[in-house]
Formats: sequence, structure tokens, C-alpha cells
Amino acid sequence: MNQALPRLCRGCGINRRAERGGTLCWDCLPGGPHVPPPCRRCGTTKNFFASGLCGRCHQHGPIRIDACPDCHAWGATQHHGWMCAPCVAWRATHRTVATCSTCATTVTVSAAGVCRLCRVEARRQRTPKGALDLTVAARTGAQLFLANLHKKRTNPTSPEEEPHEIEVPVDRRPVDHEQLVLFSMARVFTRGRASVPAPRDPVLAAILDCRTLHFAEQAGWAGVDLSKTRAGMRLLLGLQDTPGAAIRRSELAVLSEFFVNQRLVAQVLEDAGMLVDDRDATVQRWFETRITGLPAAMTAELNLWFSIMHNGSTTPPRRRPRSETTIRLYARATLPTIRSWVDDGHGSLREIERSHVLAALPADPTDRRIHGQAMRSIFGILKANKAVFINPTSGLAHIDHPPLAPAPINLDHVRDALASPDPARAAVVALTVFHGLTNRQLRELRLVDLRDLHVIVGDRSIPHAPPVRQRVGAWLDHRNQRWPDSTNPHLFIHFRTAGRLEPVGNRWIYLTVDLPGGTQRLRADRILHEAAATGGDARRLCDLFGIGINQASRYIAAITEPAMPDPS
Repeated sequence: MNQALPRLCRGCGINRRAERGGTLCWDCLPGGPHVPPPCRRCGTTKNFFASGLCGRCHQHGPIRIDACPDCHAWGATQHHGWMCAPCVAWRATHRTVATCSTCATTVTVSAAGVCRLCRVEARRQRTPKGALDLTVAARTGAQLFLANLHKKRTNPTSPEEEPHEIEVPVDRRPVDHEQLVLFSMARVFTRGRASVPAPRDPVLAAILDCRTLHFAEQAGWAGVDLSKTRAGMRLLLGLQDTPGAAIRRSELAVLSEFFVNQRLVAQVLEDAGMLVDDRDATVQRWFETRITGLPAAMTAELNLWFSIMHNGSTTPPRRRPRSETTIRLYARATLPTIRSWVDDGHGSLREIERSHVLAALPADPTDRRIHGQAMRSIFGILKANKAVFINPTSGLAHIDHPPLAPAPINLDHVRDALASPDPARAAVVALTVFHGLTNRQLRELRLVDLRDLHVIVGDRSIPHAPPVRQRVGAWLDHRNQRWPDSTNPHLFIHFRTAGRLEPVGNRWIYLTVDLPGGTQRLRADRILHEAAATGGDARRLCDLFGIGINQASRYIAAITEPAMPDPS
């Protein structure tokens, strides 16, 4: 479980609680207000936070910026013990604390007796293909810099620079070779973490630990997530057959034995360029289970269709990949029909004729439309790749039922949603009702996209309507109060994504809106209203909502009907 933030006082609701198991702050305790005790770490009597620590020393205290005590770089925070990330890695690989031979400062030094700041200055003033002069800082001084932004070379470029004198780099490429195993065996960890040896590449271990600390700071992870991720990284490096090689995603399954979150470790490895995702796509495993039991010829034909739909085709006829939602929708619509053809004695889709397709079309207009599109997709791709002789869906104009005309919705439900006490629901509905954003645009909307009284969506800049600005402001106040330390750049977050960098899912948007049809019906009603207000201006609809001319024509045709459905 994640370590929870210090709770607020039940009396005033403003200050932090005096003790972890208590309910009141020092001001609200009986007989108070009391003077808080000094900080157990730094001894200050000001800015009490919780658990006997001040706001500067507590890991969940307000984020403060200070200089690194080793290299004096500005930008260090309390999350790394007031040190910058490169100095954390420097201390992990250099254990000697002595007086630097260049600047005479007592700090962690390398084997040559030079601190990291003097070494960085020597690297900065080093000429191309020249020798590394470690005493240059004593003559010219040291140029300070911002923390965690200094780039370093990973390999020596001159004979004068010894390998053990190389500074720990932030980035490092995995080795090109790989030690293959004769056969794989199940690992048994009878002694827990003690059964795993130490990493055989300590430099790589220090690099990844530095990247983990930096990534955790950016993502706002809690202490438990950070400590387990660092431990999981050391376990993976200790189990490597080839030290320094990239780690496969399937190898992370061993972390479940130690109760380490595989997803968090995978995020750090992917950020460091050390992860190879060798897993099959979820939709591929799902599709393989759905076509199990079909004849071999039909299975090969459906696998060809799935491969082109999922990966696309770069050879003529070229085709772009389609989304997993489309693949699942088409497969669910057609596989029952294909199995009925198998029961009738057909072993290949080459045997299917036009009469079979027409007999399989359902009577419901919506199901008929989806079924017809799926059939066109399967036989169209197979015919284009010469897997079938004819396309039985070619020339069937009535195979697809025309799409339903957009209709207005009941505005009473929309008004209730806009006045909802849930700030997330009010903000999502307002952005959809007034600006017509799609589900995906709502999920990917970032905080920086709300600026200068405009909403930036792709290459479009939409003026921020006052009702939307009011509700989005209420949501931002709630977000800052509920998750003050979240570094997620997206506008909408929840308790799972607050400590991550990923957007919310489609299910969260659907459950938050809580209206029939979700955001799709709200967006359709907004476009329909705009079409009626502009007298059917197709160009304005395309520019304002980012739709195509065919979709705009549907809304224009809907407002020209003699009778509109009554929304009530």
C-alpha cells in the first residue's frame, strides 16, 4: 500500500495532526495552543508538519528548492536528501570522504582525490581529444549549474582518462551481445531477496538507481513505491544472464515473488531505454482464443486479416493499422457467423458466396451496419492480398444500414450534470457540452492546454467559455486540495493516476459523465446545435469540431428534416 499523506486536524481542518495516531493539531489539543516540539532531524522549532518533523524535512512537506551540498547545483529537493540525482549516483560508486585535492572541500571524492564538481569543471573545459586536467578548477574556478541537467560522456576518449575515473553517466546503452541459456529453469527463492546475488555491473546499477530516483521525483511516487522499485531494479540486475543487456518485459514476472509492482519498474526501464517488450499484444491473445477450433485454412485467413488490421501494411495495397477497439468490434460481430458457416461444412472463406453474406445479416439496423462493415473489412483485405478469389460483399449497396441521424438529447439531464456537486463531472460535461471535445481529447487534455482563456486541442485554439472556465477552475481547486503533490501533467486525474504520468481511462470518463450515451451523445448534440445556429455551415462545423465533410453533412441533413424529435 502507498504511504498516505499526513492527515489534517479534525478540529480546525487546516493544520497537520500532532501525532500519527492522534486526531488534533498542537493548536487544538486540550489546553492549547501548544508550542510544537523541535524537528527531530534539523532541530528547528518552526514550520511543524507531522510526526515530529518540520515541513522541510518531512518527505510529504511542501516541495522546496535548495542547493546540492556536494556540487552546489541549484534545484535539489528533500526527496533525495537535498542532493541532486548525479551526486546520489556519485556517492553510490565512490565511498571515500576526504579533502578534494583541487578545491580543498571535504566531500565524497574519486580514486584520484577529486570531487564531482571539480571533475565536471574539468570535463567542461576539456578540449576535443585533449587530456583531462583535474586541476583546472583550482586555477579558473568552477562554473555552477542547475541540478539534474548536466550531461556526461559515458566512455573515455583519451588514454589519460582511466576507466575507473569516469563519472557515473545518466544514460547508458545496453550491450549488443547476449548470453543465451541452454534451457530455462524455474527460479526458487527459498531465502527471499537474499537468494538473489548482487548486480554484476555496479555502474549500471548506480545509473538505474539514479534514473529511478529522478523518475520518482517527476511522477510523485510515495516512499513505499520508490523503495520497492529500487529493490526490484537491483533484483533484476542480479538475475541477469548478460550483465548490461536490455531487460525483457517478460523477465519482470519474477518480481511478483517479492511483491514488487512490475508496472513501476517497467516505466523506469522504458524511460532509461533498457526495456524490450517481448509480450504479445492483449488483443492478439484475445483473438487467438476466439478463433480456436476453426479449420486450418480459415484460421490462416483470419490471422492474415488480423495482422493487417493490427500492424498495417507497408506494401501495396498499403493500409494503416486500426485501433484495437475496431478489431474487437469486427471480430465479435463476424465470428458467430463464421462458426455457423463452419457448422454448415465450409472450411475456408473462399467458399463463401454472396448469398451466404446476405443470409447472415441481422435485421436490427445497428447490428446490420456493424456486421456489414466487418464483412467488408475481412473480405476486402483478403481479396486485396489474393487470399480469396472473389469479394462476396462487393457491389452490395444495401449491406450497410445508413447511420442514424443525430438527434437532440434531454437538456434536463445536462443541466443536472452541469450543476453536479462532483467537480470532475461538472468539468467533463462542460467541456463536452460547450466545446464538443471527444472522449480521447478529454483524456489527453493537459494542464498547459488551458492558457490565455483558450483551450488548445491539437492545432485548434478554442475560446474558453465562462461557464466552462468556472467549472474547470472548481475542478483544479479540488485537484490541488486532494492531490497537492501530483506531477501528472493531464487535467483529469484520479486516485490511481495521481502518482503516475498517464491519463485516465475511457471507463473513468464514462462513469464520471453518468449520462446515456456518454460524451458521444453530448458532443453530437453540441454539433447539431451549432449546425442549426449557423444555418448548416459545413466549413464552420469542420473547423470548430475537427470533423470531416461527410460527418458534417450528416448534421446538416438532420436539421433540414421536416420534423425534429422532441427531446423531452
